[in-house]
Amino acid sequence: MRTVDIITKKRDKGELSRAEIEFFVQGFANGEIPDYQASAWAMAVLLNGMTPRETTDLTLAMARSGETLDLSDVVDIAVDKHSSGGVGDKTTLVVLPAVAACGLPVGKMSGRGLGFSGGTLDKMESIPGYRVDLTTEEFKRQLSEIGIVLTGQSADLAPADGKLYALRDVTGTVPSIPLIASSIMSKKIAAGAQAIVLDVKLGLGAFMQTLDDARELASLMVSIGELAGRKVVALLSDMNQPLGHAVGNALEVREAIDTLRGGGPADFREHCLHVSAHMLVLGKRAADLDSARQMAEAALADGRALAKFRDLVAAQGGDATYVDDPDKFPQAKLIETVAAPRSGSLQRVHARIVGEAAVVLGAGRARKGDPVDHAVGFLIHHKVGDHIEAGEPLFTIYADDAERLAQVRKDVLDAHVFSDETVDPLPLFYE
Repeated sequence: MRTVDIITKKRDKGELSRAEIEFFVQGFANGEIPDYQASAWAMAVLLNGMTPRETTDLTLAMARSGETLDLSDVVDIAVDKHSSGGVGDKTTLVVLPAVAACGLPVGKMSGRGLGFSGGTLDKMESIPGYRVDLTTEEFKRQLSEIGIVLTGQSADLAPADGKLYALRDVTGTVPSIPLIASSIMSKKIAAGAQAIVLDVKLGLGAFMQTLDDARELASLMVSIGELAGRKVVALLSDMNQPLGHAVGNALEVREAIDTLRGGGPADFREHCLHVSAHMLVLGKRAADLDSARQMAEAALADGRALAKFRDLVAAQGGDATYVDDPDKFPQAKLIETVAAPRSGSLQRVHARIVGEAAVVLGAGRARKGDPVDHAVGFLIHHKVGDHIEAGEPLFTIYADDAERLAQVRKDVLDAHVFSDETVDPLPLFYE
């Protein structure tokens, strides 16, 4: 079998066999297939797609490219959640401690920033000392002892996906439904998840722009999960505007801590409670969504969720005093609040433009391996449907470079579109 033949077959819209997919994945994982051939293959998949059977074969091949984790000796049911990425999406930082505080142990392996979408690991690393490289033994011990883990993908779990994930970010192949579905599900299957809540974003700031595309991705992942013997629920949620107010690593962690303290933006809090409720039902800690939501609300209200987040940070080597005193987080050198240029109802806050502007500031990566600046980003003060008076604070820029600040000011201002008519708020979830 030759790699170039597999690339050519997919370029010419052929359907790859299971043997061809396994050959390619194994060769890429062990270094026999170089980046440039993997990039060409990924672009062919982006342009020509894959059948559900090909995608399932790709998922399982990537899951089996390294070790697979068995958590049955640690927890009664291994429940995981995944967001398909968005702008201001720091949901994991609230959902994990909330459900863990309700007695559902949850161990999650997260990723770095991908394109304009922020990465959970990048956010957590704004806490000094926080380790994202736990070994399998450390992962299982911590899950057993404190019931919560949030770490990076272990090098020996789905290594083919880890390599491909980094490559897609810098080769223009992020928005491929088969590659997104197989990436997400291979990690979940390899990491031992028996039940999975998928938060599939759609809209201007998501990889899936339309409800139809989001439904296609969600259905594909649910099908993959069922074929692999997992319970899977997919939620289709809005990402036309940033989730919450904060966009940028340390800013988002601070907003998550505020939410864990019982505050936080209303849309973000509601989103976290909804996802938490589905996890608690799948994890058999609640009989229905209403009682599950009440459990999650109580964990936020009485401080148990915040305490669980502090336990997580401390267990993974982070400085837990940052949880108690968020003013210790890195501060940007330049802070500028931009006023609304006119009065009216807010018709749009273009999430993708805001996310791309955050990358310009240094909050995300333009190239594989770029460092991130944890202090920079934005606070977007208003939501679609809000009535705003001219001169009111519209957004605040946190920057470390005056030239970059000037560059993003106009872009983010243009991302805000006003209407003289009343505008309805956007839904949080579609289905």
